[in-house]
Amino acid sequence: MKTQAEPTRERVVGLLLAEGPTTAACLAERIGLTPAAVRRHLDGMVGDGTLIASSPQPAPWRERGRGRPARTYALSDVGHARAQHAYDDLAADALDFLDALGAVEEFASARAEELRARYAPQVGDRGTAGLADALTSDGYAATTHVVPTGTQLCQHHCPVGGVAARFPQLCEAETAAFQQLLGQHVQRLATIAHGDGVCTTHVPSTTSQTEREASA
Repeated sequence: MKTQAEPTRERVVGLLLAEGPTTAACLAERIGLTPAAVRRHLDGMVGDGTLIASSPQPAPWRERGRGRPARTYALSDVGHARAQHAYDDLAADALDFLDALGAVEEFASARAEELRARYAPQVGDRGTAGLADALTSDGYAATTHVVPTGTQLCQHHCPVGGVAARFPQLCEAETAAFQQLLGQHVQRLATIAHGDGVCTTHVPSTTSQTEREASA
């Protein structure tokens, strides 16, 4: 059960995530509370590690008047992680609704098709190396490693890992998209969603293809 403070704190996190560091006065104006009331929440969030308070100039949501520079509040690494979990919860709720309608597979396939169409120009003739670059641009921190039997595509971060743990259809559809992009069968060896440290996809290739991946 949420406390009375949580909705306000969620709005603070949402504003800082979307628009960057700012002051208590600016947050109060955006949320519709007094600066004193917002500062109580901010102090609590600094105390639990969600926020960092510092003195640099705030993001220019609006001009600040004269006087002593106000403290600026920003999300900490912990705060960013909590924000991600909040989005995971929202996405999971949406997929629960789709699951009740029997439409999760359809959604996963549509998402994978969107990725395939968007990544295709970056993959081109570069194969797995191009796919790794495309994934990295979407926050997956992907790398490639040549192995005796081909190339391993490693995704060191998964922005949807929390949701994919509940809905493996997302991983299955993503694997199918990789196969279409690379024009060959690939094998998923590990996934973050299943508790592994890295999502690893094996891409079998001929000697010439392996050499090309290594040079790329």
